[in-house]
Amino acid sequence: MNQGHRRNRTRRNAIILAAGLAAGGVGLALVNVQANATDAPRATTRSAAPLSGQGVKPSPAAGNGPVRADFVDITKAARNVPAPPRGNRNASKGAFKTRCGVNAEGRHNSDNVIVAPGVGNGAHHTHDYVGAVGVDALTTDDSLAAARTTCTDGDRSTYYWPVLRDRRGVEKADAGSPGGGAEGNVGKILTPTSASLTFVGSPTTKVVAMPRFLRIITGDAKANANGGANANAAWSCTGFENRVQLKDKYPICPAGSELVRTERFQSCWDGRNTDSADHRGHVAFADARGRCPAGFKAVPQLVQRLTYRGLAGSRAFAVDSFPESLHKPITDHGDFINAMPERLMKRAVGCINSGRRCG
Repeated sequence: MNQGHRRNRTRRNAIILAAGLAAGGVGLALVNVQANATDAPRATTRSAAPLSGQGVKPSPAAGNGPVRADFVDITKAARNVPAPPRGNRNASKGAFKTRCGVNAEGRHNSDNVIVAPGVGNGAHHTHDYVGAVGVDALTTDDSLAAARTTCTDGDRSTYYWPVLRDRRGVEKADAGSPGGGAEGNVGKILTPTSASLTFVGSPTTKVVAMPRFLRIITGDAKANANGGANANAAWSCTGFENRVQLKDKYPICPAGSELVRTERFQSCWDGRNTDSADHRGHVAFADARGRCPAGFKAVPQLVQRLTYRGLAGSRAFAVDSFPESLHKPITDHGDFINAMPERLMKRAVGCINSGRRCG
């Protein structure tokens, strides 16, 4: 984006914001912690979500979570990681890794194009983005296909997740913004030390290619209110991942250990749809033995692993959330839209089905 375009976009956003405030509104028509620059085509209509809990000012210091009981010393946690399913001779034992960086550039916004397309601040919390550059509520399949990307080999998929914050610090860029401090998401945004995006196979069968623009969300940003049925959070520390994975607690890591967030995405596809009304019904998890539901096909499973250093011994961190979700660890989640070129997806499937580790 050249300087003239950036100035015009800033001026347009200021006009929209001023008009909204004059009308008594509090939502922004375009809410980005930082502008996501892209030359990709854009949709032109965007609405604005009001602040969650409009009229109520969340307190960063008290009542906004998390609380002391949300943390547990991982060295004292009971072992809970089960043995993986035993593979049969038809298993697809390989893996394909896509390398997209850690969002060191600080591309953030509080949109969610899967769940709330066209709605600014539809997530009410801030996301990290890697992959396709410029993803926001207006992103379309066409804009993904044309976007620049942070990934190697031309992978234009978008991978995004709620940011983690060190609540001992201050993120000045969004301290009073929707999706940030205005909705109780306070503290310094932490850049992951590493962000591993690996596609793995099935213990029972070969995988087929994901369709392009398949959308998958895993976990539940409102799990504490929804009963936890779709919760899929997994928190741990380096050195403990094969023993302890926590769903509803943040781990207190020992000295020398890094915090780890892992999201395992659904690995079964209905063979027809790239999305569904609830954004879940077109994909499913395999059962405990690694089998997909009847009528579903095994596809490469995305395993997203994020690490963070500098938090050993700390209780002063939290994942971004809806205000009413109180930053509970169980609300961690991840979002993915597949925009790999078909040749790259074919290569990934070949690696996985042949037992090779690629990427």
